[in-house]
Amino acid sequence: MKQLIECVPNISEGRDESIIRQVTDVVETVEGVRLIDVDPGKATNRTVITMVGTPEAVCEAAFRLVKKASELIDMGRHHGEHPRFGATDVCPLVPVANISMEEVVEYARKLAERIGNELLIPVYCYEFAALTEVRRNLANCRSGEYEGLKEKLANPAWKPDFGPADFSPHIARTGATAVGARNFLVAYNFNLNTTSTRRANSIAFDVREKGRVLREGDPITGKPVKDEKGNPVYVPGSLKKTKAIGWFIEEYGVAQISMNLTDITVTPVHVAFDEVVERAGARGVRVTGSELVGVIPLKAMLDAGKHYLRKQQRSLGLPEREIIRIAVKSLGLDELTPFDPDKKIIEYILEDKSAKKLVDMKLRDFAYETASESPAPGGGSISAAMGALGAALGTMVANLSSHKRGWDDRWEEFSGWAEKGMHFVDELSRLIDEDTLAFNRIMDAFGLPKKSEEDKKARQNAIQEATRYAIEVPFRVMNVCYDSMEVMQAMAETGNPNSVSDAGVGAIAACAGVRGAHLNVKINTSGLEDKEFVNDILARAENLAKKAIDKEAAVMAIVQSKL
Repeated sequence: MKQLIECVPNISEGRDESIIRQVTDVVETVEGVRLIDVDPGKATNRTVITMVGTPEAVCEAAFRLVKKASELIDMGRHHGEHPRFGATDVCPLVPVANISMEEVVEYARKLAERIGNELLIPVYCYEFAALTEVRRNLANCRSGEYEGLKEKLANPAWKPDFGPADFSPHIARTGATAVGARNFLVAYNFNLNTTSTRRANSIAFDVREKGRVLREGDPITGKPVKDEKGNPVYVPGSLKKTKAIGWFIEEYGVAQISMNLTDITVTPVHVAFDEVVERAGARGVRVTGSELVGVIPLKAMLDAGKHYLRKQQRSLGLPEREIIRIAVKSLGLDELTPFDPDKKIIEYILEDKSAKKLVDMKLRDFAYETASESPAPGGGSISAAMGALGAALGTMVANLSSHKRGWDDRWEEFSGWAEKGMHFVDELSRLIDEDTLAFNRIMDAFGLPKKSEEDKKARQNAIQEATRYAIEVPFRVMNVCYDSMEVMQAMAETGNPNSVSDAGVGAIAACAGVRGAHLNVKINTSGLEDKEFVNDILARAENLAKKAIDKEAAVMAIVQSKL
């Protein structure tokens, strides 16, 4: 499987659209990389850029981006709210798919070395890519910011990991760059109903992991307490794996808490939001909404949506997009600007929007496409579609039961059934296209050349491989359709009695999916030479079809008894 990494360069320009565009344009000159987000901030005078692709391609794009930024941005003239020390201030690499952190570290260090050697920019490696423990923390690498860079470079203890250590006119313009390897970081801002940066900072210090300096007597003006080494002693905040500061955003006219969630498996977005709401309230401040900078994993949004559904005692077995909508509204992510999941959720961004999917068609178009002269979609896809609709009906009954007046004490019971049902709906929806793709693979195999003996052998092997897959897909449809009938049976027995007929129709549709897919298994086995495999799967399919018919009869008996 393809390895994927993310790169999130932050450049020190958030106001000049021409410069931002020239810098981001170079990313799209590299094949194998996708520019998925550009998030400029006027007050911070900083733009967060996000790209995803194969490791080699991403590193090449990152190098070109750093080069272009160093040509266009003069750090001697830069001013902004966010800490910074270079034209490309930070350039972290993040594992996304099928790649270890150790591998990402190697890529980060090679990128850092290339930037230092070829662009003559001082580079500090941080987080997992750090070469010394003190440099793991980005704040240490960037301490003193650009204004203190000349002094920092002169200090032997802070010699760059790569690149020159003299504050030349070239470096006076480019500044330094921090290149790292880290886990997925969510940059997240909280909007407050105040203009006070001091209040925002107080709340930030309450929650961030580092906390605030412990002082003798008065917590604001008192003398800082120091340890035996002379370092300030800190009172930790309430949220692990977070960094936060307060600032004022002129373009919105509000103070914000700017937070980095460095490990959302430890402190998820919704946990941070709820904690900031509570701590702000204790100081007489209200959180009015929040703002996501860059992109976020799908799981983080689904976890947030389900968290707030639980608080409302509502079913979690809702379509994915509906759960995301609950998350957006609960977190106030659309308060300042619209929140578009297709541009903010990394999995949605990476979806191939150009691919024409049956499951994305309107119902009428899907029916017309089926009715056309084209042999696909055929019976296998239609069987999966019938199963998906059957499972959807069972899920609907579970959701209605969870939300039924007077049944509030049973919402979790029905929510569990609804979640199970949605799993079947999603899987069968995917199999609608998978069955057609399997058929197309057979057609492609038959279209392979057969001029030489070698061609013929390769063609026959491809046909056999595609045929086996075309058997396995409808057999999978049979299994999922049958498993989904458990939901319909439970809902017929214990669900909202006003919807018992819907549970019955769901069982009929699911059974039809099993029986229809069974026909496709049988017809496709005729072309497979592996008779041992054929005999085994036909026997299992026959048994599954009989069980589905029996299950449908059992559900219908329950339904009829309640009509």
